[in-house]
Amino acid sequence: MKDEIKDTKSFFQELIEQLYISISKIAPTGLDWVLHIIVKLSLLVAFFLLLDFIFKITINYVFRFFRNENRFPVLKSIYQSKITNSVAHFTALAIVGSMHEAIFVGALKQTTIFIIRSVNLGLVMILAGMLYRSLAAFRNYFTIQQDYYKVMAINAISETVKILGIFIFTIVSICVVFGIKGTTIVGSLGAITAVLVLVFRDTILGFVTGIHVATSKSLKVGDWIGIPKYNIEGNILDISLLTTKIANFDKTISSIPTYDLLTTEIKNLQVMSESNTRRIKKSIFFNINSFKFLNNEEIERLKEINLISDYLNDKTSEINQEKESISHKDKVINGRQLTNVGVFRYYAQKYLENDAEIDKESTIMVRQLEITTQGLPMEIYCFTNDSNWQRFEQIQADIFDHLLVASKEFDLQIMQIGFPK
Repeated sequence: MKDEIKDTKSFFQELIEQLYISISKIAPTGLDWVLHIIVKLSLLVAFFLLLDFIFKITINYVFRFFRNENRFPVLKSIYQSKITNSVAHFTALAIVGSMHEAIFVGALKQTTIFIIRSVNLGLVMILAGMLYRSLAAFRNYFTIQQDYYKVMAINAISETVKILGIFIFTIVSICVVFGIKGTTIVGSLGAITAVLVLVFRDTILGFVTGIHVATSKSLKVGDWIGIPKYNIEGNILDISLLTTKIANFDKTISSIPTYDLLTTEIKNLQVMSESNTRRIKKSIFFNINSFKFLNNEEIERLKEINLISDYLNDKTSEINQEKESISHKDKVINGRQLTNVGVFRYYAQKYLENDAEIDKESTIMVRQLEITTQGLPMEIYCFTNDSNWQRFEQIQADIFDHLLVASKEFDLQIMQIGFPK
């Protein structure tokens, strides 16, 4: 077998030597080395393409047996990211580079250095591509596993690695092409380190933010978020190293710096969406001048309202018993009394508790807030059992339509801006 390999090598060497002699005869004086280089590169490229084709067909054929992403997620991710092609390229070029000096001997040895540096440069570029595809393989793997927080971390890391990779492989390529030491180039960069930090400030902040968001699992692509600083509310489309894209509900796209995810207040509304509940937190402002104690006639009238009839019976009985021991009990202000605003607050509470559209497992509360120049705000605080935006607005509107009109039964006045007649 060894003898056959030697005979094959000798055959190629003799063939190349005759080719060199022929080129030297037809080449212009002083330019024969150019033609020799062209011939060398052409033959090596042809040999490389042949080997590369054979390796790609073989490797990809083997990987096709591992298409099932549920059983072989790692191999499926490698195949999808085309790392196998990079392996084929690297193997073919390494073989071509190792065989170069054994085949092309004896003729214009000064071209050998150029060919060696060209091969080494090709290997560096293939390695850079393999690194980039490896990041894509990690992204594909976590996508198959549906671990979107790690996908986001990989996105942040990959952007940073690509930038650093371009910088590092550029230095390595320069060293390979010109045959100089990498320490010489790196040493000369020491003086501009501060400038590089300023240039890559957003990149560094974006990288840190991506790692923080991924490890804290506070945000991911697809989440429904709100950013009060920019008056933005929508779904996250993409989180990259420098910018984050958000699809607003008005069909526009907003882009913010990624590092804002770490430094700006962000409301993640996705939990609300996933729990299928959404909060109502809205107030009705009442005119304080319309507040009053209820007399017996008004109480009897309000007892006809089913939601508060039992409450009024219990309260009037309780108040009447307490007044038996109070002097000047005929005076309205002495002792406890029912007020129209207090009874309405109880009515609103019972109305929400009996509303089928309100989530009974969450907080249901009707409360008075601090008095303002606009009147007394009475806040409705509860959660709907449907987080769909359109349906939520319908439920909220139905509740306030009813309560605003129902307040008239209690002789309450709603504060509003008056317009001159």
